[in-house]
Amino acid sequence: MSELAIDVQKRAGTGTNANRRLRQSGKIPAVVYGGGRDTVPIQVDRKTLIDLMKTGESENAIFLLKLADSGQERHAMIRDMQVDPLTRQVMHIDFQRILMTERVRVQVPVELIGTAYGVKTEGGMIDFVHREVAVECLPGDIPRHVDLDVTELRIGQHVEARDLKLPEGVTLAEEPDRVIISLSHTKAEESATATEGQAEPEVAKRGKTEEGA
Repeated sequence: MSELAIDVQKRAGTGTNANRRLRQSGKIPAVVYGGGRDTVPIQVDRKTLIDLMKTGESENAIFLLKLADSGQERHAMIRDMQVDPLTRQVMHIDFQRILMTERVRVQVPVELIGTAYGVKTEGGMIDFVHREVAVECLPGDIPRHVDLDVTELRIGQHVEARDLKLPEGVTLAEEPDRVIISLSHTKAEESATATEGQAEPEVAKRGKTEEGA
């Protein structure tokens, strides 16, 4: 995975009013923490960050933070991003320092490949239970997504986290029996089956009564 280089500056002021003024000037308040070092308040240019994030990188992008007028550089990942629910503007970012030689734990999206046999032939329906999976690997080996081929999946079958084919150097970091997807009958078919099942005892009972009469 490629890294995104971005210039940052230390924040002189903190607090609600200082952060509001910062946002009004086109900056985003942020912090950098972890790596056995103190937490440092910084600010990032909003437009530069948004443009970088539009380049197609995944949510697990690796940033190279370049501290202005210091020559210092640190690799980091976004661990939390606060977004205004109304304006959808980024309000605050938490960057976590990382080392490119140390493994990290991240959530990676699962992408389905192909059309399941149970959907195409048996009229079933896929239930995408968990759309992400936790993995561990070196920062440079983080996959954009994990592919899951569902072509041979039939009604009544499911796929667990242990069944995913992960890239070399990437290991599963969650419960192996967690269900990722399952394939079952459509709701209409299940409803029809349930209705038929309820009708049978009633018919049998009526028949027995008439026979007794």
